[in-house]
Amino acid sequence: MELAIVKYNAGNIQSVLYALERIGTTATVTDEPELLQRADKVIFPGVGEASSAMRYLQERKLDQLILGLKQPVLGICLGMQLMCSWSEENDTACLGIFDEQVKSFRNGPDQRFKIPQIGWNSISQLKTPLFDQVADNSYCYFVHGYYAALGEHTIAVTDYISPYSAALHRDNFYGVQFHPEKSAAVGERILQNFIEKI
Repeated sequence: MELAIVKYNAGNIQSVLYALERIGTTATVTDEPELLQRADKVIFPGVGEASSAMRYLQERKLDQLILGLKQPVLGICLGMQLMCSWSEENDTACLGIFDEQVKSFRNGPDQRFKIPQIGWNSISQLKTPLFDQVADNSYCYFVHGYYAALGEHTIAVTDYISPYSAALHRDNFYGVQFHPEKSAAVGERILQNFIEKI
């Protein structure tokens, strides 16, 4: 099994590598088209700001490369958001794999929610083998100020201010808003499912 991680300017790559190590897997971190195309599975991580990340991908033609991948691809956090059609973060046109738009969290009049959301929250309405052996309402670790609304590609739901997509799926592309690499045993199970069952 050859596993590749997309190397770009918004990757939370080291923590992903540590999590893979914990489940007995290694990965190649690369922006080389040939290595990414040849890999059995690809992880597209992300922490950062949408417009600068998209610009970096476009300058290196990694955007077209990701769109052309035929093997399973897992986007994490910003990686998942960049797989959507558009982000409100600096009015950014994204990859368009998922039809959902990414919007900023907005507080109600009481201002009782902290933005960005940082910490543990539950995921529910789990679909696809990505969540095999993951109990409904399991807790995962989130760090984000933007979210993808619920839509036809939603395969997991989280509620913060209002319900939104905790995970998305279309064809060979999967995305999770939370950080499986920081989500303890639940996150490790999800990574293992991606490697073994997708």
